[in-house]
Amino acid sequence: MIKFLKPPVSKELLPKEKIDSEYKRMRLKVFLGAFLGYAGYYLVRKNLAIAIPGMIQPIKNGGLGYTKLQLGIALSAISIAYAFSKFIMGALSDRSDARKFLVIGLILSSVLMMSVGLFPFATSSVAIIFIFMLIIGWLSGMGWPPCGRIMVHWFSHNERSFKMSIWNTSHTFGSGLMGNLSAVGTLLIGGWFITDMGGNMVDQSWKAVFVFPSMVALVIAVFCWWALRDTPQSCGLPPIDRYRNDPAANKSASSDAKIPLSELFVKYIFKNKILWLIALANIFVYMVRYGIGDWSPTYCQESGLLTSDQCKMAFSLHNYAGIPGTILCGLLSAKLFKGRCAPANVIYMMLVLVFVVLYWKAAPVAAFLAATCSLNLVSTTVAVVYGSLIGIGFFIYGPVALIGVQAVNLVPKNAAGTAAGFVGLFGYLFGDALLSKVLIGAVACDKNLGWGACFWIFIVACILATIFSATTWKKEKAACLALNGTN
Repeated sequence: MIKFLKPPVSKELLPKEKIDSEYKRMRLKVFLGAFLGYAGYYLVRKNLAIAIPGMIQPIKNGGLGYTKLQLGIALSAISIAYAFSKFIMGALSDRSDARKFLVIGLILSSVLMMSVGLFPFATSSVAIIFIFMLIIGWLSGMGWPPCGRIMVHWFSHNERSFKMSIWNTSHTFGSGLMGNLSAVGTLLIGGWFITDMGGNMVDQSWKAVFVFPSMVALVIAVFCWWALRDTPQSCGLPPIDRYRNDPAANKSASSDAKIPLSELFVKYIFKNKILWLIALANIFVYMVRYGIGDWSPTYCQESGLLTSDQCKMAFSLHNYAGIPGTILCGLLSAKLFKGRCAPANVIYMMLVLVFVVLYWKAAPVAAFLAATCSLNLVSTTVAVVYGSLIGIGFFIYGPVALIGVQAVNLVPKNAAGTAAGFVGLFGYLFGDALLSKVLIGAVACDKNLGWGACFWIFIVACILATIFSATTWKKEKAACLALNGTN
């Protein structure tokens, strides 16, 4: 298997007159492949979050009778496995063919997630659901690292923050598409899942959430196999730095040679103080990202703010809003802050805080607006909830993207996957799995705490993310000046 994943050898350079046109064509292809490929991974990661409202229903109503805490723990399995997988797979992907790496992981993830909806034993206990999510989470770690490898090999340093910001909208696009495909899948194949429970025929259309998006992800995997290539050199093209006349300030930053594992982890990861600060900020960014997004269908239904169909739409709008928000954040970083990410992250997290409070107080805000402006209370409430979730999505995904950019910009490009995996380890293990899934699930279930306490946790997380991002402000500036060789 390892031999199969070995990167392709460099080919003889194409004739000089063909290099420019071929480079432009291949850069578009690999960008589309990386964009849709990573989006495809989100079609087989968010399924359980959307299915939870149906699964917590009593058995007689077609649910499984599980609690939010139980399914929150099961949901955390994806994040726990992904946290370690992204780190470990990052090191492996730096030594593998990005094309094969990404496609294999996407196919296996899709097949397993589809199985959760198709086979009753897969949801027969929380433990079994947890195991399925654990394996899928591990396979999900085969998504970001090869994409990170592709981006640093096909796009040079002076264009990377903007291009990677655009590429990073792939996960918001995938998450948003997940909500839409869940709704479409429920309509198209939901009728297949009529189950006999205790002599009664009940509708378990929530199973379509696992099946239909996985089918689409398999189609995306086929496209990625056609579009992706590992490095320019494997296509008979010169390295990107030479092609764009953008050499790094030091030779190690542009070298394609393998870095010894001891040097890779010790010198470039564990002794990199800025990387540690970024990783700490990532914990709280990810907690807000997943705590708000993944629990929004359950919170909005339980609070009586939205209907089931409106929850799916809100989930999609929340994620789609991250696309323009991330692109704008990348522009701010590239143009206004000269490639630095910390200033944009601080601004965005402060604005996330504003919309988190609005989301929490959506009901009283809607009541005030309806009474003051003679509006319909129900439609006003829906508008305020949609607006607050759109606002959170618009601003939260900018820091999510730029933290990854910070990580890969602070190490040589042949260590990019490992650096991204290290930062992701903190975000997914602590911020997502432990805080957004287990902690929020437990607090939401507690009768004395409930959703109100959850929002206080989100507020504190926004503040801490802002503080840790601010601590990298000057250090990142100095690192960028040293890397670019400017004054």
